[in-house]
Amino acid sequence: MEMHLRGRRVLVTGGSKGIGLACAEAFAAEGCDVVLSARDGAALAAAADQVRAKAQVRVETLAADLSREAERERLHAAFPDMDILVNNAGAIPAGRLQDIPIAAWKAAWDLKVIGYIHMCQLYLPAMEARKSGVIVNIIGMAGRAPRAGYIAGGAGNAALIAFTQALGAAAQANNVKVVGINPAVTRTERMLTQARTNAKLRFGDEERWAETLTDLPFGRPIEPGEIADLAVFLASPRGHYVNGTVVDVDGGGMFRA
Repeated sequence: MEMHLRGRRVLVTGGSKGIGLACAEAFAAEGCDVVLSARDGAALAAAADQVRAKAQVRVETLAADLSREAERERLHAAFPDMDILVNNAGAIPAGRLQDIPIAAWKAAWDLKVIGYIHMCQLYLPAMEARKSGVIVNIIGMAGRAPRAGYIAGGAGNAALIAFTQALGAAAQANNVKVVGINPAVTRTERMLTQARTNAKLRFGDEERWAETLTDLPFGRPIEPGEIADLAVFLASPRGHYVNGTVVDVDGGGMFRA
């Protein structure tokens, strides 16, 4: 299916691996030029090479710590004119309230919650001025179904769901879309990290992490490419009327008995 995205410029944060890299590859496959940002410059370079090997598009990178206001502003100054922004950088730790020091809680929210909000503040005005643009926020199912064992992530994601819905409702007046995606368990390095934390909390042994990933819908985690394909559709003209919406991708797991 032709998505009519050829020639668009797309910025993907957290673009060196996982869902971010999958998004970069999916947009590049549609003929989009891509900018990737993450902390690790070497990982970014490898990711850019991987994208270029699959699509003849322009791929640029900027290594930045997007938990810092000045670094977000530096990224915007380097690449101010983007058609699509995919906010994906974020790594909120698993754990109960008593397991997460307030400094760790704040650092995680500075990257994902405040980071997403600030990136929207930076990029939305130009989109609204030219009457075109899309922001896709990769959030997470914990915002819909919060659990004490992932309390920082659940609370942060819930805030971003509300933020995305409110911003999309306002931005459509200037022909700009703001949408979100809530992935459930997705096959990434982060999945393994969280599974090990959950196993330590549940069983006292992080090596039993595989036991925390049983009974998943369809018997498997989500593939990053499945989230990326949805992001492409939502950002494309074919998904134009889907706005102010956060799409849950959990295989129906939230509603199972």
